[in-house]
Amino acid sequence: MTKYVIRGGKPLYGTVDISGAKNAAVAILPAALLVEGSCRIENLPQISDVTLILNILQELGADVRLVNRTTVDIDCSHIRNAMVPDALARKIRASYYLIGALLGRFGSAEVAPPGGCDFGGRPIDQHIKGFAAMGADVDVKGGLIRACAREGRLIGTTIYMDMVSVGATMNIILAATLAEGTTIIENAAKEPHVVDLANFLNSMGASIMGAGTDVIKIRGVDRLSGGSYSIIPDQIEAGTYMAAVTATGGEVLIKNVIPKHLECITAKLLEMGAEVEELDDAVLVRRNEPLHRINVKTLPYPGFPTDMQPQVAACLCVADGTSVLTEGVWDNRYRYVDEFRRMGAQIQVDGKTAVIEGISQLTGAAVEACDLRAGAALVIAGLAAQGTTEIGQIQHIERGYEDIVRKLSGIGADIRVVVTPDEGKAAQAG
Repeated sequence: MTKYVIRGGKPLYGTVDISGAKNAAVAILPAALLVEGSCRIENLPQISDVTLILNILQELGADVRLVNRTTVDIDCSHIRNAMVPDALARKIRASYYLIGALLGRFGSAEVAPPGGCDFGGRPIDQHIKGFAAMGADVDVKGGLIRACAREGRLIGTTIYMDMVSVGATMNIILAATLAEGTTIIENAAKEPHVVDLANFLNSMGASIMGAGTDVIKIRGVDRLSGGSYSIIPDQIEAGTYMAAVTATGGEVLIKNVIPKHLECITAKLLEMGAEVEELDDAVLVRRNEPLHRINVKTLPYPGFPTDMQPQVAACLCVADGTSVLTEGVWDNRYRYVDEFRRMGAQIQVDGKTAVIEGISQLTGAAVEACDLRAGAALVIAGLAAQGTTEIGQIQHIERGYEDIVRKLSGIGADIRVVVTPDEGKAAQAG
């Protein structure tokens, strides 16, 4: 078993570089299925979700060649198979993007239901609604999602999203790129990674307008040709390091970011008592004074991101006064609260609302990550706590954070990876 061991209570100082955006990469890689010829994708984060999707593309028959640690050449010209291997698809939430890409290219797709973090029911009904509106029959049974375009090729139409859904918006973009006619998505998600996917596809020859607004228009084209594209920096990774400095104190220059994408996070950290200075492609974050209570509600972009909710909760655990967190996106994102309580946090949850009574100091404890962002929040809590924190189930964290131990160590954190014998296997061996 592998875990992180953190000796906390130390402020952070130095410089950290942010990797490419996970949420963009896991859609742009499947988008390569739509391209005839080779495309080069740069600034890929080295995370397990990216590795899984590259493995899936190879299993489908793509030619995948790593150029360096952050760059890959992908040629999907010779793929003739629209069936995604079950075992791989079930390990990652973003496998649903393969449905839109394969449906768009071949007119059919067969993919196992997606895995990833468990926030309760995360249905893909908005995805299916979009595919159906474009003329696909979608069947979800027998442990598989099967989709088939009735006319052999999807037909453009107008789709109104019943709720703002990043995944559905991006999936419909993928499906519509090679469709016949024009597709209009109304009430579309506006997140930076939606824009990045559209920019990637446009650079390959697509005709997508309005990404970043709530109405996106996709004029279907007959083919996409190869090219080169660099993925945007990761907004949530940057926000996580910003929150870490806010929780522990210190001063860190966070490089390789787009400050505009961070404004929804910056605003709340400033309100809490941190100082944030925006530079061209970096932010300087420092915190010397005690933190103040604030109220936060997560909302679709440009609101405060749900993927930053656990991390800001870690900060509020050590802020003066009573803070209120309201989750406006997912139904079940407070599963980490019991782990925080092991460290002394005072949190009460009622439905989508968490009330946090700030305390002067968290205490190190043995805890387990239950999902990606909750795991990152436990790292922040461990850095701010007195004593030693041991975090298990770190595979969740490594789905979305490249070299988190090395990066944190580089700014003064006392964090290391420890491998211990699996108790069950040890007992069997005995």
